[in-house]
Amino acid sequence: MRSLPLFAGLLACGPALAGTVTLAPTPVIEWKAVYGRVEARDTIPARARIGGVIVELNVSEGDNIKAGQKIATVRDDKIAFQIAAIDAQIRALEAQLVTARSELARGQTLVERGVMTAQRLDQLRTDADVTQNQLAASEAQRSVIVQQGAEGEVFAPGAGRVLTVPVTRGAVIMAGEVVATIGGGGVFLRLAMPERHAPLLKEGASIRINANGEDSTGRLAKIYPQIENGRVLADVEVEKLETAFIGARVLVEVPVGERSALLVPVASVKARSGIDFVRVMVSGVEIDRALVLGERIAGSDGDYVEVLTGLAVGDVVITP
Repeated sequence: MRSLPLFAGLLACGPALAGTVTLAPTPVIEWKAVYGRVEARDTIPARARIGGVIVELNVSEGDNIKAGQKIATVRDDKIAFQIAAIDAQIRALEAQLVTARSELARGQTLVERGVMTAQRLDQLRTDADVTQNQLAASEAQRSVIVQQGAEGEVFAPGAGRVLTVPVTRGAVIMAGEVVATIGGGGVFLRLAMPERHAPLLKEGASIRINANGEDSTGRLAKIYPQIENGRVLADVEVEKLETAFIGARVLVEVPVGERSALLVPVASVKARSGIDFVRVMVSGVEIDRALVLGERIAGSDGDYVEVLTGLAVGDVVITP
């Protein structure tokens, strides 16, 4: 059943006849039935930061997760070998630094005795400084490699529901590949309307929705300017939209224009032998007139039905 927003001027009561209405054209909203897709407002991929083997996978499709929750661990065995090599290099530099400092202290003593020149002492001091800086560089390099190993842990970039997990435990993954896709931030309906209806769509328009046999309403929140494959995309905000399945199709009706129609109260229509009749007043005489009816429309003051044939503008219909 369709709703009728405006009834002012729809039915004007005759001044001399009680229980009658005079027919007049009424604007009726034209609706277009389409299917909308349930989409997550934020679809965020959780990506691996390093390449390696997935040794731990803590989520599967449908899981609800929190932002920052660990969802997988990627291990690169080369990192452990690199750390071992850097540790050996650090130990060698530490030994060289001990020797350089010992040589520098001995040189200072010899200079005081006049046995060694100041130039040689400066060279020993430079050797000690170079070794110390090499040690600091190696320690910094080790920190970088350790951080690379820590980046093997993959965390959820946001709270929501896991939509897809395209990998498995033991699989080889490259840096930047998706470990899981997370949908969060609520859901909305995404419509794809034929482009011929694009000029008729208006942001803020009320949308009728039928999901799981239940009728509800939504609001046309956004219309995208780019037309793809002959269709214009639009987003609809709906309260309490079912979120069990992302990508589910929902039947919606979108207002795409207006037309004029003749409407009579449903209560004034009587069916006899499969034919619909209404009583009309013609020259002061009540007569029955057969009708062909269209769709039923809900109004603020009752239900109405569209008259396709059988009545004309100005006819006086008798109401019960």
